[in-house]
Amino acid sequence: MNQSKKPLNRDAITQFLAENLLISKLNDYCPNGLQVEGVTEIKVLVTGVTASLALIDAAIELKADALLVHHGYFWRGENPCLVGQKYQRIKKLIEHGINLYAYHLPLDLHPVWGNNAQLAEVLGFAQEGNFAEQGLGSYGQSLNAELKTVGQLSNWIERKLGRTPLLIGSPEQALGRIAWCTGAAQNFFGEAITAGATVYISGEISEPTTHLARESGVAYLACGHHATERYGVQAVGRAIEQEFGVIHHFVDIPNPV
Repeated sequence: MNQSKKPLNRDAITQFLAENLLISKLNDYCPNGLQVEGVTEIKVLVTGVTASLALIDAAIELKADALLVHHGYFWRGENPCLVGQKYQRIKKLIEHGINLYAYHLPLDLHPVWGNNAQLAEVLGFAQEGNFAEQGLGSYGQSLNAELKTVGQLSNWIERKLGRTPLLIGSPEQALGRIAWCTGAAQNFFGEAITAGATVYISGEISEPTTHLARESGVAYLACGHHATERYGVQAVGRAIEQEFGVIHHFVDIPNPV
């Protein structure tokens, strides 16, 4: 931990994240940055995937001053009124003075802390390039020479993520170029095929995905939205801990999706 002389205040951390996650350069469908303002001084930071009530309760238990997530609030097209579920969540944050930071596409895209980059590190992939809008998808090769088939890759992912992927395609298919994009990125499957992938990894799957996999001969692995996006927030939390000397806790709220 770096015992920095930088002030451990909300504005310093907000600026650090804005500069490093390049939030002004991306076209997103939710606000990135500080979404709910809390106390000025931040000593304890909790990170998690989604700002659910369960995660907020865990942050309260850990006496957090700030909560940093990938899925926050105020999505484009949703009801803006603070009622129901949204009211209950935000009410608890305000009552306990917890700052809520949320970073969506900036956290997917960051070359080191991003969900795609961190998933590649966890699974042992060498990234060679990007595809899809704003470069959201990545492609490359496995660094594990023992992985020869798509079925072996699926088993490897199960061991590393603790989730059994849904495989559409032949387990015996030879493993070549791997493409991946965390979360709900099944709509990029066609662009992954164009990029030369023999298998595409994402979090979710929809009805047309199955037909595209069968008809293209490119395998699809649905590995879980939550399971593939647990790593970016942890990387950002560690970076803040090192830069500012705050206490960082990652809290994983299980989610089967």
